[in-house]
Amino acid sequence: MQEKTASFSIKHWADDDKPREKLVSKGRTVLSDAELIAILIGSGNRKESAVGLSKRILATVNHNLNELGKLSVNQLKQFDGIGDAKAITIAAALEVGRRRRGENRYAISKISSSKDAFEILYPVLGELEHEEFWIVYLNNSNKVIHKSLMSKGGITGTLVDVRLVLKQALELGAVGIILAHNHPSGGLRPSGADKHITQKLQKAAEALDIKVLDHLILTDHTYLSFADEGIL
Repeated sequence: MQEKTASFSIKHWADDDKPREKLVSKGRTVLSDAELIAILIGSGNRKESAVGLSKRILATVNHNLNELGKLSVNQLKQFDGIGDAKAITIAAALEVGRRRRGENRYAISKISSSKDAFEILYPVLGELEHEEFWIVYLNNSNKVIHKSLMSKGGITGTLVDVRLVLKQALELGAVGIILAHNHPSGGLRPSGADKHITQKLQKAAEALDIKVLDHLILTDHTYLSFADEGIL
């Protein structure tokens, strides 16, 4: 029994099995997600090691780091062995990763497909738990001039001021716009309201020689493009 208890603590493991030592000797890419999280939290609890605790935490989100990143500090603290400091460390590390991913996507400055638009918008909308409506303003080369949050709402939807959207387009000298909003529910089917605001903006923009190039609905994994689906 004592032997089992002794081997349970990371400090008694072989160096190759210790996450910190493994990262230094073999590189960070060889570590599992659980081992990386174990480094963040430093220790487990009286019943399990840091790696064991990390594995258990990951199991509750189907080993999906995106889902783990959505857990609040209070939700993380529900795990035995995770207090304020450890929960905050995990949340901060995953947010850094999300922002890093976002910077890579923001490097796309010219939109030539719905996928380009998705790559730009995903860091903004992909993981939100409430609905937001954004506009991407483009010049005549389809380069991004500006991205703007137009409305923020609850799970039931948002309100968009068409006049404000077009006023900003004129001020920026934009000739094209892409509409985008998220569905926190995970469904991609456009609602009647989604189609209505698209048609309303399309009609108003046409009078100002501004094109509505697309409307994207984003979830935390994928997207639907009105242009690709022939809805525009």
